[in-house]
Amino acid sequence: MPTFPANNYAHYHAHIYFDANTLAQATELCTSAGKEFDIKVGRVHQKKVGPHPHWSCQLAFNHPIYNTIMPWLESKRDGLTVLVHGVTDNELKDHTEHLFWLGESKVLDLSVFTK
Repeated sequence: MPTFPANNYAHYHAHIYFDANTLAQATELCTSAGKEFDIKVGRVHQKKVGPHPHWSCQLAFNHPIYNTIMPWLESKRDGLTVLVHGVTDNELKDHTEHLFWLGESKVLDLSVFTK
C-alpha cells in the first residue's frame, strides 16, 4: 500500500480517468465510492473536461474522510488512474502543486487556467 501525502486540505477532488473500454469499471467505482462514503459524485464525462487528458468522473470529499477514502480508492481502482488534489482558491496550484496520482501520472492541459 502506498504512502499518501499529508491530509493538508479541507476539501479534495479525485478524478477517475477512463476510456471507452473502462467506462463500466469507472462508473461502478464512482457509484460505489458515493455509496460507501456518502460523497458527491460528479458526472461521468465521456469527453475531455477542463485540464483532464482523458474522460473522467470527479469525486468531491472533505478532510475527515481522506485517511479512509485514499486507501479504499487505491485498493478499488484496479488499474485506473486517479488524480487527487486539494481544493483551494488557486486552481492552477491545485492541479500542479497540490496533486498526486494513484496509478500512472498524466500530462494535464494547464492552458485552461490561463484563458
